[in-house]
Amino acid sequence: MLKKILVLTCCLILAGATLAACSDEATAPTAAVPASELISGEPQLLPIEGMVTMVDVGAHACVPCKMMTPIIEELSKEYEGKAAIAFIDVWRHREEIAKYGISSIPTQIFYDAHGNEQYRHVGFLDKESIVAKLTELGVR
Repeated sequence: MLKKILVLTCCLILAGATLAACSDEATAPTAAVPASELISGEPQLLPIEGMVTMVDVGAHACVPCKMMTPIIEELSKEYEGKAAIAFIDVWRHREEIAKYGISSIPTQIFYDAHGNEQYRHVGFLDKESIVAKLTELGVR
């Protein structure tokens, strides 16, 4: 009986340590994520905690989305370390459509540093408008 209790206790301790490690990974600041990863089109843990985040939800094959690609690439470099600029390709990752409540692409979603959605735009959005919204959200 004592052996079963010890085994069960060890299992519970290991499970707790595993959960703690997983939750640390999920909540660790991801501001160190390289800009190139944020605009890869792959699903990510967004918005980034502690940073103003703009998520451009679209597809690599969509014409207005293609028009936004150079803007997103420029901004991701210009704002690296100050704001997170991300791109998610929902034609390749359809499960993300429901996650972000997407009805049309491209859609840009702006989050404050606390992860609260502050603004949403559907369609092409020029660089000046994006910069203005980031500035409005406190990014310098």
